[in-house]
Amino acid sequence: MSNRSWFYASSGQQQGPYPEAQLRDLITRGTVSADTLVWTEGMSGWQRAGEIPGLVPGGSGPPAFAQPGGPPQMAGSYSGGPLSIDFGIPEFVWRSLVLVIGLIFIIPGPWVVVWYAKWFVPCVQVPGRPNLGFAGEPMTIVPWYFGAVVIIIGVGLTGIEWLGNLVNIGQLVLYWLFLKWFIANLSSNGQPLGLSFSGSVWAYIGWSILAVISIITIVGWAWVYVAWLRWFCRNIEGTRREVLFIGSGLEFLWRALVSVIGFFFIIPIPWVYRWMSQWLASQTVLAERGATA
Repeated sequence: MSNRSWFYASSGQQQGPYPEAQLRDLITRGTVSADTLVWTEGMSGWQRAGEIPGLVPGGSGPPAFAQPGGPPQMAGSYSGGPLSIDFGIPEFVWRSLVLVIGLIFIIPGPWVVVWYAKWFVPCVQVPGRPNLGFAGEPMTIVPWYFGAVVIIIGVGLTGIEWLGNLVNIGQLVLYWLFLKWFIANLSSNGQPLGLSFSGSVWAYIGWSILAVISIITIVGWAWVYVAWLRWFCRNIEGTRREVLFIGSGLEFLWRALVSVIGFFFIIPIPWVYRWMSQWLASQTVLAERGATA
């Protein structure tokens, strides 16, 4: 059984295949529970993970009868739906600390960013896209990363205010380039997805400025950020289905306020970050082209 590949069901969607070692890791992290339906070659149909002898600690049940072929079809398999994300808190903490330290020391920046992305991206589950991964390489961002560092330091030393404002605009351009690079390097089962981000740099700068200005509305910023997320999702191209963000401004508002409070107390930060990330993922869905949020 140790060499088999497994599928599991999440929100009515078929996920996998996963090597058994990876499935056991998902069980350890709680992504797959004893009640989760699973299937592997040799099983007559989907069964609860807890019914598979030796798969889930404390689980028990009769062995499945052999059946050739692929996994039985599930209603809604690969038909779109919401994204999901999960990750272990201890791993998130130490990896995030390494990321921050690497960025502080500047030179390791490109390498720690790619290293972090290769861990974080597989934590996201996308309907119909098994084994999501990241194929980016550090050297592809080294030129503009270090070019930006040199410019920022140089302008800072001059102390000229208007040059500082130009640098702020330049940083937004770099964030836009990073988004394009990041999305273009998403992969599935080790193969590039061929995605691209088509939002213009001027639109991105405009949304960023609007997001800052909207803070004076006290609460209206939440609706601006939701609209920004919807714009961002609409401009992801290369998918058979449309990417939509369906969360509301009110939902975003109260969750963001809870997150700020959690961040203020420092210790809850990892749990709050995961909680917010899981909601954002659940509100990002794949839908048939032409559907509206």
